[in-house]
Amino acid sequence: MQGWKDYQEKNKDRFLDELLELLRIPSISANSANKEDMRKCAEKVQQRLLEAGAASAKVYETAGHPVVYAEKIVDPSKPTVLVYGHYDVQPPDPLDLWHSGPFEPVIKDGRIYARGSADDKGQFYMHVKALEILSKTNSLQNNIKFLIEGEEEVGSPNLADFVAAHKELLKCDVILISDSSMISMENPSIDIGVRGLAYIQVEVTGANRDLHSGVYGGAVGNPITMLAKMIASCHDENNHITIPGFYDDVVASTPEERKLMAEAPYNENEYKNDLGVKELWGEKGYTTNERTGIRPTLELNGIWGGYTGEGAKTVLPSKAFAKISARLVPNQSSEKITDMLLQYFRKIAPVGVTVEAYNLHGGEPYMTPINSKAYQAAAQAIETTFGKKPIPVRGGGSIPICSILEKELGVKIVFMGFGLDSDNLHSPNEKFDLVNFYKGIETIPYFHKYFAS
Repeated sequence: MQGWKDYQEKNKDRFLDELLELLRIPSISANSANKEDMRKCAEKVQQRLLEAGAASAKVYETAGHPVVYAEKIVDPSKPTVLVYGHYDVQPPDPLDLWHSGPFEPVIKDGRIYARGSADDKGQFYMHVKALEILSKTNSLQNNIKFLIEGEEEVGSPNLADFVAAHKELLKCDVILISDSSMISMENPSIDIGVRGLAYIQVEVTGANRDLHSGVYGGAVGNPITMLAKMIASCHDENNHITIPGFYDDVVASTPEERKLMAEAPYNENEYKNDLGVKELWGEKGYTTNERTGIRPTLELNGIWGGYTGEGAKTVLPSKAFAKISARLVPNQSSEKITDMLLQYFRKIAPVGVTVEAYNLHGGEPYMTPINSKAYQAAAQAIETTFGKKPIPVRGGGSIPICSILEKELGVKIVFMGFGLDSDNLHSPNEKFDLVNFYKGIETIPYFHKYFAS
């Protein structure tokens, strides 16, 4: 609609400035030192929602970081859309690999570089600005609610309790989430599912103190060596996960589903060049898109122990640690897989060391139907602004709260992500293209228009 485009064009610089202000707040949920930053960010989100046209907006306390809720009810008899997002971000480490400060956003070559630019401040803020456009042009035809949390990056440990206690407040007809990506601006897509997550930490202990590696080396088990062998045992020569029972509940995709996935544009050389690797790695018998969408994985997310400072120190460490995560596909249970991983690492502990393993967080895989009215509204909205129908794809990431939201509120979720896989999510130099940011703001009002009708 011309009125929407005119309003966005007139205010686009302000929209960007407001996002940059949010990005300057180091809202790192995993770091207790950023507790006040988390509250500051929540209150800023509340302020922006009210300015955008929300009739009410409130910061709710939880056992952890606050939740922001807002709403604009035009008519209780009309459809209601609940927008979910998160204002917390991943830790920016390693800082020395950033080209600019992670919380000092810069715009270069048409891209915003900052932690949280794509995941998820830039993406949920598109919805805030869409609300503003619809409100200021007096064209909102449905009710909109917002649920913006501050703990998604640590597994949403307190959101389930909040949702269960506020079912009436959050009552809606569909949940809309922009916390995912699309293939490209030339080939728009919609995620029809995300993978689940099981995340554990393993601690291996050898001697009761660090030892001189010359005096004791060769006589006492090295926890780092032991841990490395344990991790290496998790995959065979075909990169198939060897943990007994890991694949038992996996629902294999049909040949028709795999054929549909193969229709998505994919250039392996471009994929490798973008990542700076000579060869790809993964489970034998599956394509790259299948490995990241329809197959479960087991990955090492961090490993440390011994001396890691500058120069040399000949030490045989007392302890070694690893953070390990599994991405799960439909029918796999995060609780079951977590327990399986914990028991596996405890069981295979070599003689000479002790192993402690414990759960960090997790979430269930989620699939959304492509024949729902909400999905069709999203597809129609994207086709309207992009000029072509979006391709349905399976996302490789995880949004732990999805299955809980559906269970508690009894409605389906639709994903409308406008990021790109190349946005360096969870990595140094995270970015969000300006064209994607503005295209999202342009597209989202059409979702509301089509869903309301």
